Amino acid sequence: MSMIKGANVVVPARSLRVELGWRSGPGVPDVDASALLLVSGRVRSDADFVFYNQPAHASGAVRHEGKRTSGPAVTDTLAVDLARVEPAVEKIVLAASADGASFGRVPGLCIRVLDADDGTEVARYDSQDATVETAFILGELYRRQGAWKFRAVGQGYGSGLAGLATDFGITVDAPRHPAPVPRPSASADPAPRPPASGNPAPPSRPSAPVSRPSVPAPRNPVATPPPAVPRDVPAGRRTGTPGSPAPAPRKVALTKVTLTKNAPSVSLTKQGGTSGTMRVNLDWTSRSAGSGRGWFAKLAAGDVDLDLGALYELTDGSKGVVQALGNTFGSLHRPPYIHLDGDDRTGAVATGENLTINLDHKDRFRRILVFVTIYDGATSFAGLQATVTLYPQHGAPVDFSLDACTVNSRVCALALITQEHGDLVVRREARYLLPQPGVTHQETVDTTYGWGLTWTPARKD
Repeated sequence: MSMIKGANVVVPARSLRVELGWRSGPGVPDVDASALLLVSGRVRSDADFVFYNQPAHASGAVRHEGKRTSGPAVTDTLAVDLARVEPAVEKIVLAASADGASFGRVPGLCIRVLDADDGTEVARYDSQDATVETAFILGELYRRQGAWKFRAVGQGYGSGLAGLATDFGITVDAPRHPAPVPRPSASADPAPRPPASGNPAPPSRPSAPVSRPSVPAPRNPVATPPPAVPRDVPAGRRTGTPGSPAPAPRKVALTKVTLTKNAPSVSLTKQGGTSGTMRVNLDWTSRSAGSGRGWFAKLAAGDVDLDLGALYELTDGSKGVVQALGNTFGSLHRPPYIHLDGDDRTGAVATGENLTINLDHKDRFRRILVFVTIYDGATSFAGLQATVTLYPQHGAPVDFSLDACTVNSRVCALALITQEHGDLVVRREARYLLPQPGVTHQETVDTTYGWGLTWTPARKD
């Protein structure tokens, strides 16, 4: 039952999922969830603001997990661990912002607080009187006599997320206005798309590999050849250590670019995001709301290992791969100027899987294809809720969600970054690929996009 505005309820759980929900449709703007951690009514610094461009609080108490869709229903989720909230923090404001239109055009707007362990609904508030507001405080979690409570607030702002955040002490950066570019013509597609349905026959091992290091059997065995690394990659590029994350911006940037099927590309050059570093992040949901069964239960138990990687081609003709397999972590300050920050084998790392690209060497890049594979623990991406975000150090973040997987696929091409007439262009791919018999996942990506590498079996340390 929905609470009335101003009502409060005790929160008995310590691990929460806070879901902002609404119904999508023609003319309905995108909506984003955010949270502010307050001391005496204000943030201590910009780091106390958790939202799509700053998805995790340093304490680990609040994390933005991203959007999920089910038909017209959409949710944007925050994970809140009350046990990790710092003692000085008295309140967590739970807010929503609309992108490009007012909340009067958003049907079914609500906020739900769920026990993250069993999915039990702790509190719910439905907003029914929105008109011209572009940001809302829907609720707040606050301390009262040693316990945590939730209050339904329903306070609107006509000044958007920037106005709301500024009221609580956030220093907001001036907005940028990125210029999208048209999708390349069909003739520019590097190779035909794989079949949209059907299961491939069980593949066999690639013929005559140069070396055959053993690959440990997956916990959930599937019929697939061992993962591979390209024979062409120099041995010196097969080692690396996890790098440090990019430094936080001095001001909070609220702008972002969301790629869709209808608007799949954006120019980094035209929005000024072509220097410094760019972090490419893959973040996936650890479990479905209210359910501890199935695919997401495996993720929560640490059984599924997703691997982020990238094929690269430089302007001097050199090609290769950056991935955890074969310890080909790459390098940020020498070719290929791409570095895999680490290998998140369970989905438990707060920042997910990350690649970092050195845009100071952007003129050396001809094309980069970012992809993900299931190394172990699941037979397909079915049921996965994932978001890809590119964070240029000096430009607006670029994000997109993966569509539901309806084929038996364990490899997905995520994004293609290319040099086009002096522009560095990001294109949403989101393509689930089906390997042919005897072909590894990495070879499938290579063949689909015409990279032309020679591959050998490999393993992860």
